[in-house]
Amino acid sequence: MIHFTLKSAVAAAALLAASGLAQAQEDIIFGLSAANGSLQERTASEFARRANEKLGDKGEVKVFDSSQLGKDKDMLQKIKLGTMHMTLPSSTMPEIAPEYALFDLPFMIKDRDHLARIDETLFQDVLVPAAEAQGYRPLAIWENGFRQITNNERPINTPADLEGLKIRTPNSSWRVDMFKTYGANPTPMSFSEVFVALQTGVIDGQENPLTNISAGKLNEVQEYLSMSGHVYSPAYPTVGVTAFEKLDPEVQEILATTAEEVAIWAREQGAADDETLLKELEESGMKVNQADRQAFVDASKPLYEKFAAEVDGGQEMIDEALSLAD
Repeated sequence: MIHFTLKSAVAAAALLAASGLAQAQEDIIFGLSAANGSLQERTASEFARRANEKLGDKGEVKVFDSSQLGKDKDMLQKIKLGTMHMTLPSSTMPEIAPEYALFDLPFMIKDRDHLARIDETLFQDVLVPAAEAQGYRPLAIWENGFRQITNNERPINTPADLEGLKIRTPNSSWRVDMFKTYGANPTPMSFSEVFVALQTGVIDGQENPLTNISAGKLNEVQEYLSMSGHVYSPAYPTVGVTAFEKLDPEVQEILATTAEEVAIWAREQGAADDETLLKELEESGMKVNQADRQAFVDASKPLYEKFAAEVDGGQEMIDEALSLAD
């Protein structure tokens, strides 16, 4: 998959602004914040490869990674306004619709088979309509992965070990609440800023799937990797409803069906990455430990209570998701 530069992105955006999305189907602009080499970027590239084979002369998906087209919030606004076509939010989705905070509940997702069952039920029946009410349409659930904690102070075995540490989180109020509950000092920032913030000591640590830790080269500025698996983060290939419906109906169908196809590929890649990346990060010098899962589960109860109290139908969503675990 060819990656496109910011210069070509600006040219594409100018074309869209000048001629309108309905007439500019040659370039389907797909921007994401994840770094080149991350699973999110590789999945977007696989999506583009497959979609472009089907699109023929009807259009071409072009992927711009590493926040070339803006931060997650910026790109969500752009797809809503129609100045780009697709983006790939992950932990920021609860800021669009609070129902997506289901995936911010610690240890909610047992494994990838469990996620697949949620994909077939809650995603289509509850989560997609919630986003559409705000002008967005997620086309599928792709993988971001199980999140782990890194820092430069000490191994994290229990929530007590996080006490006072400045831990970067995504710009998600639910993730901030999670790490406050665990005793940390959560510091929201965009992923593109994390490496320098760690390098300069602005923050002590962060939490991300192994694929993002590796692709972001965070092992170069972090000593400890604590395998907590506290949250499974999906990523959602998302379009703005109004702009998407201006595309040729055949193009819409190709993009939607290809996004669903690639979801399976992403989960398979994520499972394979978990094993190989952990070994690579340990060999690079990171000190790895397994966190005490039960200690984190016990500390997470207030987060479930908050979701049930604050999200319409929250307890029903929790109950249904948990019933799909086995």
